[in-house]
Amino acid sequence: MGHFRQISTFVEVLARGSLSAAARAEGIAPAMIGRRLDALEQRLGVKLLQRTTRKLALTDEGAAFLEDCQRILAELQEAETAVAERSAKATGHLLVSAPAGFGRQHVAPLIPSFVAEHREVTVNLNLNDRVVDVIGEGIDVAIRIAQLEDSSLVGVKLADNHRVVVATPAYLKRHGTPKTLDDLAKHQCLAMSSQGSQRGWTFRDNGRNVTLKVHSSMVCNDGAVLHDWALDGRGLAWRSMWEVGADIEAGRLRTVLDQYAAPGNDIYAVFAQRRHLPLRIRAFVDYLRRSYGQPGYWRARRPG
Repeated sequence: MGHFRQISTFVEVLARGSLSAAARAEGIAPAMIGRRLDALEQRLGVKLLQRTTRKLALTDEGAAFLEDCQRILAELQEAETAVAERSAKATGHLLVSAPAGFGRQHVAPLIPSFVAEHREVTVNLNLNDRVVDVIGEGIDVAIRIAQLEDSSLVGVKLADNHRVVVATPAYLKRHGTPKTLDDLAKHQCLAMSSQGSQRGWTFRDNGRNVTLKVHSSMVCNDGAVLHDWALDGRGLAWRSMWEVGADIEAGRLRTVLDQYAAPGNDIYAVFAQRRHLPLRIRAFVDYLRRSYGQPGYWRARRPG
């Protein structure tokens, strides 16, 4: 720090034309300026200035050194300005991971407007249904619809999420509307499969969560297929509001058994813990949260 101050003082004295002018600009005594110059010359082992009470004159060595110092200080100023500008606006590349179905409907459609707003950010969206290794795979932001357990990650809640049982009005007219959980046994239920076995449906009953294996002759490991089957009137489906909200709003699907709805796995953005989070990550997470928080967002029609 002392060496830098000596150099900046040397340049300032020449720019202002006198030790006293440089001292006034810094608010210190001229003697302090003189001591810094003396220390600089002593450290370098060369005379930089010829000083009299009336004027300053650069030696040949001083003139060459001044040119180098001015260049270095200008480059330092440019570097500081660049860092300040980068911290003030989002720049760089973002690698984003999201579940396939959710990503297609609620992440991909928002990226063009995000990039238009932050023109110096590029985005690579990776859609898949496995739980990615955020740190190991270099993911900047991962969208997860689950309860967070990994303490090495930071999670920011983007939106509430809950599941509902839905069917078409035509199906309910033909087969009746279930009133209790026991009524599910009388219905065709469209279930999700995982590794060859059916995933249960979770409800809140008498103050506790219960998971039921429902009657189903049509099972699939792809939620989009279950959604399509439900829209075709093939049975009841247990789906997230982010997927079926627009269909409910449009009257294509109706919810049943709402009184048994269990707390859902909410929607989070997760990223590696960092001391200084890049602005591009903060900007993207804030953009998603603002978008999802708009009134009626989940019931608006979304491209699938």
